Amino acid sequence: MNMTAKRAKSAQRDPEQQLAEFVAKFEPKLQTLIRSVRKAVRTRLPSAHELVYDNYNFFVIGYSPTLRPSDAIVSVTADANGVGLCFIHGAKLDDPNKILSGDGKQTRFLRLDSSKTLALPDVEALIAAAIDQSAQPLATSGRGTLVIRSVSVKQRPRRKPAK
Repeated sequence: MNMTAKRAKSAQRDPEQQLAEFVAKFEPKLQTLIRSVRKAVRTRLPSAHELVYDNYNFFVIGYSPTLRPSDAIVSVTADANGVGLCFIHGAKLDDPNKILSGDGKQTRFLRLDSSKTLALPDVEALIAAAIDQSAQPLATSGRGTLVIRSVSVKQRPRRKPAK
């Protein structure tokens, strides 16, 4: 099957089913965490589009007011080492308690041990600030779509090697 045929076949598949297959690559504890974090972010940003990437390094669900990845506000990221919340334009956020990690020109992130972390006042304030600084406003009603944007054939392992 050529690449065009593979993409066409992939495009016909149910995005929720594909997402479940991506999450199933992780160890059970991370699967549970990814699902609970997704639910919490989805509840917080119901009108955002979910843009999914199962890339070489990371599994990513971006939350964007548009279908453009560059408009994403936050992303849920996962690899074999854990789950994080990535603030796409986090370098511009006021982070008085220094809870964000990273020192790049644009992105900052927060490692998550639980979806409950998203409800902490400092984290909620950062999410609200990220929404406020977004160049594109979120829709005030409705539900965003789930779009599988990219799947890399070659990927780093989603589970840590057995010891």
